[in-house]
Amino acid sequence: MSCKFCNLVVMFWPHVLCKIPHMNCTISDPLPILHKYYQLGDIILGGILSQIYIFSNTITFQERPSTDLFYETDYFIASWTYHASMELFSTQGKFIPNYKCDTENNPVSVIGGPNSEIFIHMAAILSIYKVPQFTYGSSAELTRKTQIALYHQMFPNDNRQCRGILQLLLHFQWRWIGVLYDNDDNGERFVQKVVPMFSQKGICFDFIERFPVITFVDNIDKMVTEGFQTYYAVTESTANVSVIYGDIKTMVFIRMFPTILKYENIAAIAVCKVWIMSAQMEFTSLPFQKHENIDFLHGALSFAIHSKEILGFQEFLHMRKPILEKEDRNGFIRPFWEEAFECLFPGSTSDSQATVTCTGLEKLEALLSSVFETSMTAHSYSIYNSVYVVAHALYTMLSMEVKRTGRVHKGKQILLNQLVWKMNHFVRHVFFNNSVGETLYFTPNGELETGFDIINWVIFPNQSFFRVKVGELQPLSSEEEMFTISEKTIMWAHRFNQMQPFSLCNDHCHPGYRKAKKEGKPFCCYDCLPCPGGKISNQKDMDNCFQCPQDHYPNEEQNLCILKYVTFLSYEETLGITFTSLIIIFSIITILLLWLFIKHNDTPIVKANNENLTYILLITLLLSFLCALLFIGQPHQWTCLLRQVTFGIIFSVAVSSILAKTIIVILAFMATKPGSRIRKWMGKRLGLSIVLSCSFIQTIICTVWLSTSPPFVDVDMYSMPKEIVLMCNEGSTVMFYCVLGFMGFLATISFIVAFLVRKLPDAFNEAKFITFSMLIFCSIWLSFVPTYLSTKGKYMVAVEIFSILCSSGGLLAFIISPKCYIILLRPDLNNKEQLRRGRI
Repeated sequence: MSCKFCNLVVMFWPHVLCKIPHMNCTISDPLPILHKYYQLGDIILGGILSQIYIFSNTITFQERPSTDLFYETDYFIASWTYHASMELFSTQGKFIPNYKCDTENNPVSVIGGPNSEIFIHMAAILSIYKVPQFTYGSSAELTRKTQIALYHQMFPNDNRQCRGILQLLLHFQWRWIGVLYDNDDNGERFVQKVVPMFSQKGICFDFIERFPVITFVDNIDKMVTEGFQTYYAVTESTANVSVIYGDIKTMVFIRMFPTILKYENIAAIAVCKVWIMSAQMEFTSLPFQKHENIDFLHGALSFAIHSKEILGFQEFLHMRKPILEKEDRNGFIRPFWEEAFECLFPGSTSDSQATVTCTGLEKLEALLSSVFETSMTAHSYSIYNSVYVVAHALYTMLSMEVKRTGRVHKGKQILLNQLVWKMNHFVRHVFFNNSVGETLYFTPNGELETGFDIINWVIFPNQSFFRVKVGELQPLSSEEEMFTISEKTIMWAHRFNQMQPFSLCNDHCHPGYRKAKKEGKPFCCYDCLPCPGGKISNQKDMDNCFQCPQDHYPNEEQNLCILKYVTFLSYEETLGITFTSLIIIFSIITILLLWLFIKHNDTPIVKANNENLTYILLITLLLSFLCALLFIGQPHQWTCLLRQVTFGIIFSVAVSSILAKTIIVILAFMATKPGSRIRKWMGKRLGLSIVLSCSFIQTIICTVWLSTSPPFVDVDMYSMPKEIVLMCNEGSTVMFYCVLGFMGFLATISFIVAFLVRKLPDAFNEAKFITFSMLIFCSIWLSFVPTYLSTKGKYMVAVEIFSILCSSGGLLAFIISPKCYIILLRPDLNNKEQLRRGRI
């Protein structure tokens, strides 16, 4: 004890001995905050808010700055919150950080905002004291990670707002937009998030511009230049929708639009767009903007933190009178009152030019909403909830302390000063319903679990405005259900005549067209090209056209697939009826001719032309006419198996009978020579042998065909664009052409042989008719092949039927008809005498 006393004496001894006077250190605030508001109470909550907007010159440290300008530094600069934060822990009226010598209490929490930049500076001071901190704006990712235990955000996760803006754009199909954002970290993060997010959903950007930075007055020319660039980007844009991401001060720049338009002589319609504003923004007016036109905001859509009207708030607000606020001498109610009502209180130090004296009884409800809104805004609602969060956390903390100690502390404030750092835990775990019944609680990241309201701005002619809730983002709903909006209640900008605006780089590509990218333009700017043949697009703005299913075909507009109809050569259609009629007519004619030959079988003309071969020829021609019926009608398995095989064998018999006739003519002529041995070969069996031999070869070919790759019923989806052709697939194309080739071989041999004997004596003049008929036959079937291959659908069958009828009719006309002419019209030539004379 004595040692301590000695030390004290030694410390003060020089002052006593030398009689040095005590120096009083005058402590003053070199940079005082101009507007403060303090109210006595048991519990103190601090608030740091922007109030004025004054520029100063750049601090170069080369000359002593002007005191007047220096202490009126721009309050919108976030770093100014360092000063405000330190003053919260100073003696009242004196700026001595961390030193208190009066009875003023420390704040138990501090509410700040509106953005994370302000909060970072605020947290740098407040975190030292472990004071719970609230912000009513969005935060930076870094802030949450470094101060997560002390930091509480009365604003939902900003990613949810970005998704909400995207849902709004997609709902109204606004694909061509502009973006304006603050030139700070928050704005950069927003752009980095939304550009890829929006692009993935087909939204592209006409412009992405930053608002100019608020700088010192000697750099104002640069700020104005940047501002004009931003305004030009907006006015020259073809996008009808612009997204604005900012905070409270951003509205100051937006409010300058009418002034710039007047200066540049630009029509006001240039900025009559759909403005989509972020929830961090709020309507703000500088004094010189109070009477500026705000019609360009009519129809704007803004996001706002979900809020409700607080009962009694209007009455509370109307009770705020400057004459009743005894402690507002250095506060903000009187300066606000003078500015809002354009009057001056007696003894006011304001430099306003107003001549009217303020009574303090003016009514707030008489002010336009562009000057002062009497309804609670979303930011005010967040601050209101912050106070109640602190109250509930304090109540829970003190209740637990009472239970722990078993007694009620008389010095609650002393206890709070000691335990304020513990309150962060209780703030983070609050869970209660506020006065309007909404549940308040925080996520693990310190964000209030709430949603967003979508607000429509309605501007009245007197420059007052009203906010109408037209939609919302539910916080805990699915992606599809989180977004709701009422289109019918939205008031659009005047230029749209209350029609839903469109915002596209170009018109939609209608169904039937596809998008084609324009070189050097964003991906949502494109040309519209018609779909190529056979393809369709059935929706707007399709990147590619697509093929219809096999059983469908595109309509003329190429925007719809129509079901193809099944088709085949039927008996009911005109072509089928025509062929059927011809078949019947030719068959009847053939039957009549056969009857005629049988009736006159004893006449010289019939006997001289091998009556048996003639009968075989007539019967096979009849069958060839009738086998054409197998090609008409709906194909079945049995008709497919029979039609080509039957046709091939019957025609082979017919052609081989003609070949036999020709060979017999040659042999008959050769047999007339003396001593010829060929006479013994002459007889009925020779002709039949030739017919059977040739027919047998064709039968073998057909048997191989049926046993290896038989014909079958098939559908052709591709030959005809609008039809599904029901057809008989030949099975083996090679075998099909083998059958035709063998018939062609027989016809060629017959033609050659008949041509060689065409100049024999007149009694044997049938060779001339055979030559001509074989020429017709070969011509028909030679032309059949390319025609058949170039024809599609049921007309392939029609070509084959036509070839069968023509070739059969040709044989009938040029071989049988001359004999009928003699039998019916020139019976005088049908005798042995004429035959011997060679006049037949």
